[in-house]
Amino acid sequence: MVARAQATARTGERILDAAVEVFFEQPTPSISLDAVALRAGVTVQTVIRRFGGRGGLLEAAAERESERVREERGVPPGDVGGAVRALIEHYERTGDHVLRMLAEEARSPALRGIAAEGRRMHRGWCEAVFASALAGLSAAERARRLAQLVAICDVYTWMLLRRQCGLSRNQTELALHELLKPLTERGQ
Repeated sequence: MVARAQATARTGERILDAAVEVFFEQPTPSISLDAVALRAGVTVQTVIRRFGGRGGLLEAAAERESERVREERGVPPGDVGGAVRALIEHYERTGDHVLRMLAEEARSPALRGIAAEGRRMHRGWCEAVFASALAGLSAAERARRLAQLVAICDVYTWMLLRRQCGLSRNQTELALHELLKPLTERGQ
């Protein structure tokens, strides 16, 4: 029974891996269960049995990827350097794919939900990591400062620096540090 449960779990992970790969390669409306099943080495029926169809598969893949993002961004509060390194690593791995998803979100209710959850998670991460920079501020100051931190750490800022301005990965990391410094150092 244990071996069977482990095999079932591995199959589920293979299917989710395949779904994420296909999702990153193709526009969302053209993603088919056939393509996912083929990539995972299973039948479409196995995908349906495991995830209940396309919607359930997208939801499960998004949930797993969200957990991955939380793990990748797991830095202690106040560790600005660690936060920037984690962001750059995350955006280097998935930034272009996330940008494509955001461009498609207006046409897909499923993507709207995934994008909204991503925004909530990013904002919560900024609140936690930069808590000391937000402490002691009035409500209006705190809201403005948090909005600044969210914007600086956003995938669009990475895209502007890295893709549009052509900065190297190291220069992009340095630029984020420089943008964050006046907002995160005490006495500023």
